[in-house]
Amino acid sequence: MKKLLLILITMVCFSCKTDTKTTKETTTLTTADKIANAHGLSNWDKVTQIDFTFNVDKDSSHFQRSWSWKPKKNEVSLIVGQDTINYNRGKIDSLSIQTDQGFINDKYWLLAPYQLVWDTDTKITDSVNKIAPISKVALNKLTLAYGNAGGYTPGDAYDFYYDDNYMIKEWIFRKGNAAAPSMITSFENYEDFNGIKIAKDHKKSEGNWNLYFTDISIKTEK
Repeated sequence: MKKLLLILITMVCFSCKTDTKTTKETTTLTTADKIANAHGLSNWDKVTQIDFTFNVDKDSSHFQRSWSWKPKKNEVSLIVGQDTINYNRGKIDSLSIQTDQGFINDKYWLLAPYQLVWDTDTKITDSVNKIAPISKVALNKLTLAYGNAGGYTPGDAYDFYYDDNYMIKEWIFRKGNAAAPSMITSFENYEDFNGIKIAKDHKKSEGNWNLYFTDISIKTEK
C-alpha cells in the first residue's frame, strides 16, 4: 500500500537560551493518492459492510455472483443461486482459495482506484497526458505494475486514464506487463454510496460486452 509521505522538520538552536522553531507538518499527496481520494478513500475507514453483485454480459450470455464483505472483520460471503460460502480472508486454506480468487478479481474491479494505494510490491509510473484508447480524447495516464512475486496474478500491469478531477474514465489491463493490451474498458455510470464513488459499468469499445455491478449497498458506522 502506498503511504502518504509525511515530512516533519524540526529546527532546534541552542545559545544562551534555547530557541526552538517547529514548522507545520506538510503532507505531499501522490497522483495515486489524489485518484483514490477523488473516489472517496477518506470515507473508507467508516465502511463496515459492502454488498454487491458482479455481472458480465457477453452477447447473449450472462454471468453473475454476489458478495457480502465486512472489511473490518475480514469476513466474506459468496452467494451463487441458493448456495452461500462463508470464509475469513485471514484464514485462507485449500477450500477457500478458489473462492477468494474470485472475490479479489471482483473487488478489484469494484474498487480499482483504491488498489493504487492499498497494494504493495508495485511500481507506479507518474502521469502523462495521452490519447485515451476508447474515447480518443486527451486524458492523464498513470501505470500501475505489480511485482513478479505474491498475489494471484503477479506481474500484471494497468494503465489508468483519468481526467483533471482525478476520476478514472478508462483503463488498459496488460497481463504479465506485456506491451499489447489484454483488455480495454471504460469506467462509467458513477454513483456515490455513502461517500464511496463506484463506476457501475465497464464496457469495451467493440462487441456486445459489459462488466457491471448491481445490488450495491455500502453500510458505514454512524
